[in-house]
Amino acid sequence: MAENLSYRQALHDTLREEMLRDEDVLLIGEEIGVFEGSYKITAGLLDEFGPRRVRDTPICEEGFVGAAVGAAMLGLRPVVEIMTINFSLLAIDQIINCAAKMRGMFGGQTSVPMVIRTPGGGGQQLAATHSQNFEVFYAHVPGLKVVAPSTPADAKGLLVSAVRDDDPVIFLENLSLYNTKGEVPDGEHTVPIGTAAVTKEGTDLTIVAYSRAAAVALDVARRLEEEGVQAEVIDLRSLRPLDRRTVCASVRKTSRAIVLEDDWLSYGVGAEIAATIQEGAFDYLDAPVRRVAAAEVPLPYAKPLELAALPDADALLRVVREVLEATRFTPHSHPSGPGEEAS
Repeated sequence: MAENLSYRQALHDTLREEMLRDEDVLLIGEEIGVFEGSYKITAGLLDEFGPRRVRDTPICEEGFVGAAVGAAMLGLRPVVEIMTINFSLLAIDQIINCAAKMRGMFGGQTSVPMVIRTPGGGGQQLAATHSQNFEVFYAHVPGLKVVAPSTPADAKGLLVSAVRDDDPVIFLENLSLYNTKGEVPDGEHTVPIGTAAVTKEGTDLTIVAYSRAAAVALDVARRLEEEGVQAEVIDLRSLRPLDRRTVCASVRKTSRAIVLEDDWLSYGVGAEIAATIQEGAFDYLDAPVRRVAAAEVPLPYAKPLELAALPDADALLRVVREVLEATRFTPHSHPSGPGEEAS
C-alpha cells in the first residue's frame, strides 16, 4: 500500500518512524523544537520525544555539527538540520575535516553514523547568499555519502538508509520540492545509497539529473514523447557514491546524453557525469555530451533575473532539439540560451 504525501510530510514521518524504531536517533538543529523547524519538517516531534532527543541549538553551526560528530562517535545517531546549505559553510571544517575523516584516521576503530539534512536551491527569491547549491563541495570528499532525492518516496527511502548508515551522510533537499506530492510506500521502505533510478525508459536520448532537476527532466521527457521522441531519464539520487554503471548503460543504448543541474556549469556534478560518459560510453556517442546548468552569477534577488539565471524546461528542450538535429533526428533548431554550454 502507498499514501499520497508531500515531500515535507514524507521527511517528517520518516524521522518520527526512525526515532520510534531506535532510541539512539536524535535530532539537533536551530529552531527544530519549539518553532518546529523553519520548514516544519520536525513539527510535533519535541512534544512527542522531549528535549533530550529533539535538541534546539544556538545559532552556531560549527558548534552543533561538532557536537553531533562527537555524539555519533560515542554511539548515538544524530540527525542534524542545518537551516540552509548556505549555512553549512560555517561548519565545513567539522563536516570535511572531522566527520568525513574519523573512520579512516582511526583505522576503522570508530565510525560517525550521522545525517546532515539541509535544503538549498534557488527560485524562492532568497538572494545570492541563501540560494546556492553546494553539493559538489561534499560530493568531492571521500568519507562522506551525499544523496539528493527528488520524490517523496525516495525522500523516505534514502532518509531511512541514511539514518541507519554507519558513515556520515549529507542529505540534500531542494526548497522547491517540499510541497510536491507523490506515492510513498507504507511500512519499511529503503532506497540503497549509491543507486540511480531510471524514471522513464527511452531509446533516443539520455537525460541525467538529480533533485529538482530530475523532476524537470521527467516533465520534459513526457512532453518530448508527444513529439515522438523517446527520452530516457536517469535520476542520480546519490552523488557519492555515484552510480556510473546505470548512467553509462543508458548512454550506450541511446547514444546521446544531456546533463541537467541546478548548480553552476563549471566544475559541477554535470562535469563529472560528462567525464563518466566519456570514459564509459565514448564509442557509443553520436554527439558530444551537453550540459544545461545555472548561469555563472550570484543568483539575483529580482524575480525575473532569478528565473532567467536558473535552468528550466525550455532551456532543456532547446538543447535536446539541438542534439537531435545534430544527429539528423529532427529538423528543428534553436540557439543555446544563458546558462547552457555552448555547442
